Amino acid sequence: MSGGSGASGGSGTTGGAGETGGAGETGAGEEAAVRVWRDMRALVLEAADIRGRVTRALGMSFFRAKALRHVAEEGPLTLGALAAALFADAPYTTLAVEHLVRRGLVTREPNPADRRSKLVEVTEAGARAAAEMARITDTPPPALRELAPGDLTALERILAGALRDRSAD
Repeated sequence: MSGGSGASGGSGTTGGAGETGGAGETGAGEEAAVRVWRDMRALVLEAADIRGRVTRALGMSFFRAKALRHVAEEGPLTLGALAAALFADAPYTTLAVEHLVRRGLVTREPNPADRRSKLVEVTEAGARAAAEMARITDTPPPALRELAPGDLTALERILAGALRDRSAD
């Protein structure tokens, strides 16, 4: 990710700074990355209170809501595929799905392609709940909406680069 005129005021990191730059350059880049990460976390998790808003609106844990939304968007899915997509273990995902089944938000039926596995599929009520989660999580906080268009464009480019780097792993 290349630096620019960010809010931190530093020059940011340059591509490959950790490989070719001196220790001071890498340290400064690492410190800037820590500051930016803290600010991003604070914006999403604290200032916007996304998790709290979702749990209050849906009356369930954020993990369960995230599982529901994933099934609504990508399903039907096997429990194993859902667990992998959520970066969770199978027993924990099974407990979340059982909760969603009890609430009538998903069904869990034998997989016609492999009777040893189960398919999780969203119900009509589940689709409505997932849409509510999407509405909450996809609504940017006021601090982000109030940024100048040029700043938003720069932030979008930077985040796209960071996410692209992540997907290459």
